[in-house]
Amino acid sequence: MLKAKVFNKQNVFLFLLIGMVLMAKLIPFDKSYNQYFNLSAFIDWGIAGIFLLYGLKLNLKEVVKDISNWKLHLLIQSGTFILFPLLVLIFYPLVKGTGYEDIWLSLFFLAALPSTVSSSVVMVSIAKGNVTSAIFNASISGLIGIVMTPLLMSFFLTSQSGSGDQGEVIQQLLMKVLLPIVLGIVFNPVFKKWVTKYSKIIAEFDKLIILLIVYESFSTALIENIFSSVPAVVFLILAFSVVFLFFAVYNTLKIISRKMGFNAKDVITVTFCGSKKSLVHGSLFLLVLNIPEEQKVLFLLPVMIYHSFQLFYVSWLASRIAERSDNKYPDSGKETK
Repeated sequence: MLKAKVFNKQNVFLFLLIGMVLMAKLIPFDKSYNQYFNLSAFIDWGIAGIFLLYGLKLNLKEVVKDISNWKLHLLIQSGTFILFPLLVLIFYPLVKGTGYEDIWLSLFFLAALPSTVSSSVVMVSIAKGNVTSAIFNASISGLIGIVMTPLLMSFFLTSQSGSGDQGEVIQQLLMKVLLPIVLGIVFNPVFKKWVTKYSKIIAEFDKLIILLIVYESFSTALIENIFSSVPAVVFLILAFSVVFLFFAVYNTLKIISRKMGFNAKDVITVTFCGSKKSLVHGSLFLLVLNIPEEQKVLFLLPVMIYHSFQLFYVSWLASRIAERSDNKYPDSGKETK
């Protein structure tokens, strides 16, 4: 019953994402509407609010407690910030200087993102993996991403996208991301009980901001006819590429974790956490990194496709692992097949 409930909630959010795209098509948000409601400003404050709440929710005791399992943590973060980008980077020589370079860059943006928080923990829990390590890695991934995602993108954004004002990017990161997280950590002891009490409402606020970002981005794209630059063949290329990326990372991490002698619960944690990418951070970094307006939809598409695929497929996979193993995992990790 719990598995079905979690899965249904994820389905609802995916349908809402689709709904925002349809709403942008039917009632696009024109810039002239800002005189009645400044959507961009609301989103900016919402971004800061999300990261403030992220700092308030961070359980420092759990982080310190689980830090001794460093081999597992190192493998997961390596999968997220090294293996993912490398798998995309090897194709760069093939697209450099061609019409497919922007498509490649949007995929590299996906590869540079941190892991998702909530679904990583939920899926590991359903599959009966190491939940404590999942919480640690999901939390620490977002913090590492504050540095790693802009760093990885900076090698290509300056020359490729024209957003070369790195000082402004750093300022945006400090004001919208790092400062709110620091304030959240500082006030964590004071507001921890409040955050716990209203955790469900806070989770809905996170989703609201994501939905508004999607709505605004697609509204701009439709008003300015940007979708003409993303034909059906490009969508198919992106869809195929993100599915390939998922299975490449998932299976590579599974093989490495077995070779390292991890038990089955840790294998589940490595493969589930290391193969995730965050729609939340993707939507936020889309704004923070000053991606040009004409490219925002192209950058958002791979993240949305990947997010949808990982939710549906990994939900099914987690349930299958739990059912087949009956909470008795052999060390060989056969349950992840």
